[in-house]
Amino acid sequence: MGNEIDLLKNYPKTKRDISGRLESKTDEVRTIARKFEKEFFDGDRLYGYGGFSYNPRFWTPVIPTLQKHFSLTAKSSLLDVGSAKGFMMYDLAKSIPGIKVRGIDISQYAIENTIEEMQSFVQVADAKSLPFEDNSFDVVIAINTVHNLEINECGRALAEIQRVSRYGSFITVDAFRNDKEKEIMAAWNLTAKTILHVDDWKKLFRDVGYTGDYFWFIP
Repeated sequence: MGNEIDLLKNYPKTKRDISGRLESKTDEVRTIARKFEKEFFDGDRLYGYGGFSYNPRFWTPVIPTLQKHFSLTAKSSLLDVGSAKGFMMYDLAKSIPGIKVRGIDISQYAIENTIEEMQSFVQVADAKSLPFEDNSFDVVIAINTVHNLEINECGRALAEIQRVSRYGSFITVDAFRNDKEKEIMAAWNLTAKTILHVDDWKKLFRDVGYTGDYFWFIP
């Protein structure tokens, strides 16, 4: 198993109204959000982002951390699993000219609305069955993606990430370390189907043979 490391430490933090989200969230809202269509990305804030557009302030500070950690160069290749509209890929390609970037997302809407410069490098695909050969990429990244699957499907996705990554990978997943964090996560969560204690995530990593790096999303 890899290292527990926060490679997103420089990603801007935003304040969240967890109590408000708890009061307004229903099973119907979750169902709509989990379709990952226009409502989730660009619809009412109730269903997700409330408008998902490019802003360099988010990923630009993160790219140097990823670059240093994985020793990324113009000769490197990277796959973004759950690429959404390709914003991270875009900033990565700008920061490291020549790097090979690819992205997949389950959302047809996200792929169709990917930032123009990245549209030729993304495709609709399922994290549980990545459409690439073994060891296709030097590095595979999956930010807040794997936990949107059922627990047995999480294992399959992790195995797929392991299969297509040549040198390294990094994932973030919804998690908790104590009862208070579990309560907060339950209030905040909109799309995740698997939220585990950090120790249970680590056990899952070991069970499926995931050797990449990882960190937690805890509101």
